[in-house]
Amino acid sequence: MKEKVQSFGRFLSAMVMPNIGAFIAWGLITALFIEAGWFPNADLATIVSPMLSYVLPILIAFQGGKMVGGERGAVIGVIATIGVICGEPDTTMLMGAMAMGPFAGWVIKQFDKAVDGKIKPGFEMLVNNFSVGILGMILAIIGFYLIGPFMAVILAVLEGGVQILVDNGLLPLVSIFVEPAKVLFLNNAINHGIFTPLGGEQVKELGKSVFYMIETNPGSATGVLLAYCLFAKDKATRDSAPGALIVHLFGGIHEIYFPYVLMNPLLLLATIGGSVAAMFYNTIFDLGLVGPPAPGSIIAFLAMAPKGSTFAVVLSFLIAAGVSFAIAMPIVKFSNTKGSLDEAQNQMADMKAESKGQAINGNVDLASINTVVFACDAGMGSSAMGASVLQRKFEGVGVSDIKVTHASVSEVPGNAQYIVCHKDLAERARKSAPSARIVTITNFMNAPEYDQIVGEISAAKSGVGTLSATQEKQAKQAVSSDSKVLLKKNIILNRPAASKEEVIAEIGKIMARDGYATEKYTQAMLEKEKVFNTAIGNSLAVPHGIEEMRGEILGSGLTVFTYPEGVDWGDGNIVKLVVGIASTGNEHVEVLGRIAEVCETEEAVEKILKMNVDEVYDLFKR
Repeated sequence: MKEKVQSFGRFLSAMVMPNIGAFIAWGLITALFIEAGWFPNADLATIVSPMLSYVLPILIAFQGGKMVGGERGAVIGVIATIGVICGEPDTTMLMGAMAMGPFAGWVIKQFDKAVDGKIKPGFEMLVNNFSVGILGMILAIIGFYLIGPFMAVILAVLEGGVQILVDNGLLPLVSIFVEPAKVLFLNNAINHGIFTPLGGEQVKELGKSVFYMIETNPGSATGVLLAYCLFAKDKATRDSAPGALIVHLFGGIHEIYFPYVLMNPLLLLATIGGSVAAMFYNTIFDLGLVGPPAPGSIIAFLAMAPKGSTFAVVLSFLIAAGVSFAIAMPIVKFSNTKGSLDEAQNQMADMKAESKGQAINGNVDLASINTVVFACDAGMGSSAMGASVLQRKFEGVGVSDIKVTHASVSEVPGNAQYIVCHKDLAERARKSAPSARIVTITNFMNAPEYDQIVGEISAAKSGVGTLSATQEKQAKQAVSSDSKVLLKKNIILNRPAASKEEVIAEIGKIMARDGYATEKYTQAMLEKEKVFNTAIGNSLAVPHGIEEMRGEILGSGLTVFTYPEGVDWGDGNIVKLVVGIASTGNEHVEVLGRIAEVCETEEAVEKILKMNVDEVYDLFKR
C-alpha cells in the first residue's frame, strides 16, 4: 500500500516538479508587483492572473501528457486542458490540468496503439497530425462542458473542507498526518501534488497561502538535527548531523533528515510538535507565502514571504525549530541509537557478501559498468547530492570512466545496471530497472555503502578478485545465451537517412556507453573503412575496428540498426541493415553466424526491416 501511494503521489508531483521555476517566477512577480507588493506596479501586476490561470495549468498539462503519451501526449494534453480552463474561467485549474493532461496523453497513446502498422505508407504525417487535432478538439469540448465543471466542484468541496478546519482552528492538526508521510518519501507528493494546487487558488483570492507553509517549513527538522548535533551518543551519528543540518536548512533537501527520524521513530513527535506549533502561529496571525518555496530551504521560505511579513515568517521557522528541539532533545539524549547504526553496518556486510557471490543482484558485470544511477523520490534533491558525493569518491580513487547520474526513482532508465537509492525506494527502483544491481543506503551524508560501492566497482575494473566461482559460472552462462553480447536496447530500428560516418559515430557512442569499447573505437571503425569496405552484400554492413586499434575494445558486443531508406556505404553499396561489432574473443561468433544465416538474401533483409525489436532479437539469438 505504501508503495502504491508513493507511486501515485510521485505521479502527481512529477507534473509539477519540472515546472517549479515557473511557480517561483509567478510567486516573485506576485510578491513584487501587486498592489500590496514590495514594488507595486499596476502594469507588471497584470502578468499575475494570466500566469496563474493559463501558463501554470498549461505547463502542468504539457508535462502530464508527455509522461503518459510522449510528445504527442504533451500537445494533446495542452489542447484538452484549454477546454477545462475556459469551462470554468473563474477557477484556477491546476488540479484540472493534473487530471486532463495525463488523460489526454492516455487517449492518444491508445489511438497510436490501435493504428500501429495499419497506416498506409505516405499517410503517416496526415494521420498523426489530424488525430491529435480531432481528438484534441473532442477532449477540449468534453473538458469545457464536463471536466471543468466537475473539477470546480471537487475544488469547492476541498476548499470547503479546508475552511471548516480553519474556522474551527484545526488546520494545524494536518501536520499530524503530513510529518509521518514525509519520512515515507511522500513529501513531494504532498507538497506539489496537493498543497501547491490548493495554494494557487488561495493566492488568487488572498494574495498569499498558508498551504505553502505546511510541508515546506524547515524548522521542525532543524530542531531534530540540532538535537543530534548536541546530544547524540553515537559519534558517527553526531559527526554526520551538522552536515545534514546545513544541507537541509540551506540546500532545502528535506530527504536528508529522514534517516535520522527513522533511526528513532519517537522523533516523529518532535517534527509533528514543531510543525503543529508553527501552524497554530501561522493561522492565528493569518500568515502565508505568495508561492511554493522550492527547494524547501530557509532561503526559499523567506523569499516567498509577502511584503511586511518577513519577520513573522522567520518567527514561524523559529517556533517550529524551538518546539521540535525541546521535544527531540530528551529523546536523542536518553535513547540508544546504536542498534540502528548496527543495522547499517550489517547492511554493509550483506552488500560485501553480494559482491563475493553469496547473493547476486541483477547478474551485473561490474567491470563493464560506466554509469551509476543515484535515485530518489523526485530526482532533484538528495539524489543530486548523493551523485555528486559518489562521483568525487570515484575520482578520488582514480576511476575516471564512471559517470554518476541522478534521477527520480520512477524514471530510472530501464537499462540501468547499477542503482543507489534509499532502502524504502528499493522496490520502486526494481520496477524501473528489473535487471539492475541495487544498493540501498539509509544515511545520505555519511553512508558507509559509498566506499563499498567505489571499492567493488574499481576492483572489478582492475580485475582484482571480483568474481567468485559462482559468479564466473553465471558470467559464462550469460555469454553463452547472448544476454551480454546482444541486448534489446541496442537493436534500433527504422532510423532516418544518414551518412556512413554518422552511422558509425552512433555505433561508437553505444559501444562506449555500454562499456564494450573506449570512445576511440569510433575512429577505429572509420579507419577500417579506409582499408576495407564492410558492406558484405544483401544490403548488410558489419562495421568493426581496425586490428591495430584492438586495444580500444573492452568487451564483446553487437548493435543492430535498420535504415529503410538505405545508407550509401561507398563503392556502390546501399546498406539497410547495419550490425556493429566489438569483440575481445569468440562470444559474438554465435550471434554473428545467426545473422549471416538469416541474411542470405535481399528478400530476407527486407523482411527484417519490417520486424519489431522483439522479433529481431528472437530471430538472431536462436
